[in-house]
Amino acid sequence: MFVNHRGEIFIVDDDPVARVGLCGVFAQAGYQVTSFIDGETFVVAARKRTPSCIILDLYMPGRSGLEVLRDIDASNYPAPIFIASGRGDIPTAVAAIKYGAFDFFEKRLDPSELVERVRQALIVCQQRQHRGYGSDAPLSSFPGSELLTKREREVLAQIAASATNKEAARNLGISTRTVEIHRAHIMDKLGAKNSVDLASKVLASRRSA
Repeated sequence: MFVNHRGEIFIVDDDPVARVGLCGVFAQAGYQVTSFIDGETFVVAARKRTPSCIILDLYMPGRSGLEVLRDIDASNYPAPIFIASGRGDIPTAVAAIKYGAFDFFEKRLDPSELVERVRQALIVCQQRQHRGYGSDAPLSSFPGSELLTKREREVLAQIAASATNKEAARNLGISTRTVEIHRAHIMDKLGAKNSVDLASKVLASRRSA
């Protein structure tokens, strides 16, 4: 018999097949699972209590996944939020990351890989809570840092440490594609022409600190 001990996961999806499938995958992996069929019901619950993780469908009638991210201020929400899409719509996934989603995945992802992605994300988030956001402290006085989200500052700290996209993804518990999206947002916000220009800005701020 499985004992739920890994925390609670909220699954938000109007598609009954996808919703039941995801619930089964995570229940089998030892998580407590609570499901929602629409964004409105989920938002009410998410404001009352915080689960360990959220898996949010991107395309739903009523409030879409993007609207839900805005409604709960996803960038500052305590739990990591995964956006799920069956269409592989990269531009919309980029928008989801911009609105605060922790990461995204396509619904056809292998169940074991999905569980592992969530497990790694939870480990990283727990470690982050224990040590605070000290990892981005060296960049706190960086010109333009006020324009960056917490996760963008974390990615920038990885870039400053010369981590590759793959290494940064592993260290932060997100996908390489999500690191690339954050990097593009950072470069745009800070007016960096390329990665070399971005690195030089970081180094210059450290030399002047």
